Amino acid sequence: MQFKDYLTVAVALIAILSGFAGGIKWIVKHYLNELKPNGGSSMKDSMARLEQRIDDLYKLVAEK
Repeated sequence: MQFKDYLTVAVALIAILSGFAGGIKWIVKHYLNELKPNGGSSMKDSMARLEQRIDDLYKLVAEK
């Protein structure tokens, strides 16, 4: 293989790896966005509501 062929393979690998890294970055960004409260529809808000309900249930059970 000539230098031109090696260079082509190197550029192709860099393009594939940068696309993969960009995809991972996008996925992490959107998953972390779910962990921030946003007024009701995020996973963080849902977990906070569930925790409050569980605490209320514990109080009801403890009273009886």
